[in-house]
Amino acid sequence: MIDVPIVLVGFGPVGQEYAALVHQHRAQWRDQHGVDLRVVAVRGRSTQVEVDGAVPPRDRWSAAEPLADLLARTGARVLAQAVPSDDSDQPGLDALQALEHGAHVVTATKSHLLTHWSRLDEAARRAGRSVRISGATGAAMPAGDMARSVLRGFDVEALHGCLNGTATFVLDQLAEGHPLEVAVAEAQRRGIAEADPTADLSGADAATKMRLLTGLLWGWDVAEVRVELEPVRQARADAGHRLRQVASATRDEPGLVRVTVRPEPVGSPLGSLVGPEKAVTYECGDTGSVTVSGGRSSPRGAARAMIKDTTGAALEATAGLR
Repeated sequence: MIDVPIVLVGFGPVGQEYAALVHQHRAQWRDQHGVDLRVVAVRGRSTQVEVDGAVPPRDRWSAAEPLADLLARTGARVLAQAVPSDDSDQPGLDALQALEHGAHVVTATKSHLLTHWSRLDEAARRAGRSVRISGATGAAMPAGDMARSVLRGFDVEALHGCLNGTATFVLDQLAEGHPLEVAVAEAQRRGIAEADPTADLSGADAATKMRLLTGLLWGWDVAEVRVELEPVRQARADAGHRLRQVASATRDEPGLVRVTVRPEPVGSPLGSLVGPEKAVTYECGDTGSVTVSGGRSSPRGAARAMIKDTTGAALEATAGLR
């Protein structure tokens, strides 16, 4: 049995789902996988609480101690990050500190991966620990696993995909004749779009996820990857096609990710997507193409991806981001 004490940073919707899943399924996963996952502490922006089972209410939390002290005192094997992406360096500094203390890092946070990619990889390899990022590359859709390990030896030449469910939903609404502002409002009403959908509609979110996939797949430094974006706009496709926001990259154009809005045949992997569904196709040369799709973009989906990564970090002898 492998004991896996976890320090969880961030207790918003994803963090709450993660902690609840660990608490509810601890015995099951001990029996099935031989790992004893247990959240031993949760940290917010300035407070923390030690955990033995369910997470206590916030009025029982205390002032946060230095992360290094908490990691050492709890013997944490994993630092799980479920904090929103922003311009702060703190998630990156926390991850580097965790690796230095011998803990794996599991994260659903994107921002520090874009700014600290090489440093995180080097620190993880030096420590003999892994950084797992499934929750940042597609929530419950295992696109990151395909890029990181499943397609080793397949010599992937290119990949393209619909990585933002809001864009897919909005484009289908536009095809039905709804104005852009109405389509966006409906996506927000259904809980598909964020309050500020700018990154979704501009292609920036899809580009970020594609950058992360290229880092896992080809070892590109995602901080150096250039992006070309085409925003979602009022338009319709010809009969037999659907407009899709497609992020793409090719091995022969290193360091470049493009996001375009283009027609896809309705029977193709990308054209057949419905509502906020996502998919990624990996072009593998003489072995053909491999497509992964599905998986809910939700706090529960992202938390499940983090659980998978936590279990994998404990069981698999890998180091670094790849």
